[in-house]
Formats: sequence, structure tokens, C-alpha cells
Amino acid sequence: MRIKHGMILAAGLGKRMSPITLKTPKPLIKLGEKSLLERAIHLLIDHGVEEIAINVHHLADQIKNFININKKKYKAKFIISDEQSFLLDTGGGIFQATRSFREPFIAANPDTLWNKGYSNELKILEDLYFKEKKTCLLLVNKNLSFDNSFKGDFNLNKNIVSRGDKNELIFTGLQILDQGAFNFTKDKIFSMNKVWDRLIKNKSLLGIQSKQKFYHLNSKEIYDRISILKIIH
Repeated sequence: MRIKHGMILAAGLGKRMSPITLKTPKPLIKLGEKSLLERAIHLLIDHGVEEIAINVHHLADQIKNFININKKKYKAKFIISDEQSFLLDTGGGIFQATRSFREPFIAANPDTLWNKGYSNELKILEDLYFKEKKTCLLLVNKNLSFDNSFKGDFNLNKNIVSRGDKNELIFTGLQILDQGAFNFTKDKIFSMNKVWDRLIKNKSLLGIQSKQKFYHLNSKEIYDRISILKIIH
């Protein structure tokens, strides 16, 4: 069984990427031959996703134009969730963009440099979701992060996610969930941390650990350092 729906979070301001993001929204920044958004789209479509929701805010028209120009070459339907009036934060943004999804979906943050190496890990994450029917995160040890400033978000023990005073794992930006994850709140603007913390309290947030080197476009400095690497195609 394969998940047919996906969502890409593309509404961030990208302030730490300034001055690039003064004229270009962060998801459309290119590294190598592809933009961050293209890499996220390819990850989802290569997995079999047929419908992709994308939320937009900063320089939204550029992202909308990119989708309109390129949608014919992608074998997927696109939904634009417009947050130009006000930002809904990560949780609110995902909830709003995926309201029409009646099945589980993959949510991806395009700040991570997604590549084909993640395809098998996404399949393992999907298998875990369908086995347990619980929200699942793809995590990575902070020792595998190109950017060594990350302090860690979570810990993992037998696929159960937790948080503590010392956290060894970083959230890669890839998760599988469904609309049921938001049933506990009527807020419109909220972080995914509110959802995750509730699930952690109930020991119902699951995860697997990625083995990929983790490249995450966190700042202009990291962009400059990654840009000169020969690994980016």
C-alpha cells in the first residue's frame, strides 16, 4: 500500500537566508541543478504521491508561477494553500493545506536537500505508519548533520519518540500523519510541536532513524558552504 497524498511546507520567510530571500522565496533557491522545492516534489512523486498540497506566503506568486509552468511535467495534482494574509505556523499550515485529504499523507520540509537516498527510508517510514497507524517521523543523529549547530530535537527507543534534557536526534523534515492528528485542537495557528508533545505524552509518536548525511539549508552561511560541495547535482 502506498500513500497517494503529500504536502510541502513552503510558506516560511527564510530570513536567515537574506539577502537571497529578499527576491527569491527560499523553496526556489537552487543548489546544483534543482531548487529545494523541486527536490521535495521529486521525492514525493517518485514515491507514488499523486496529489501535493503546497502552502505559500513569502513571495507566493513566484511559487505559484513555478507550479503553473511546471505542473504538466509532474505526474501529480497540485493544491495551493494560500497563507499570504497571515501565517498559520507549521501545524496550522499542514492542517489547513491537507483538509481535503481523507487518507494519510507525507509532509515534507523543503529546507532539507532531499535525494534518492531517502526513498528507501521513506518506504520504511510508510511501512511503520501502516503497521501502527500513528504519526511517524524520520529522524537523524545530529552527528550526521553537515550543520553542527543543531542541538537535537528528539530521542528514539524501539521506534517510540521522546524528548529529554539531552536529545540526540534531529527531525529531518519528513513525517507521515493524517488529519486525525489535529482533532485535539481548534486553534488555527499552532506549531507541530504542540501535536508532537501531545503524542509523546501518550507514547504514540513513532519514528525511524535515517542513515543519510543530513544537509539542511538553515542559513546563508550553510548555503554558501553546501554550494561549493561536489555532491550536489
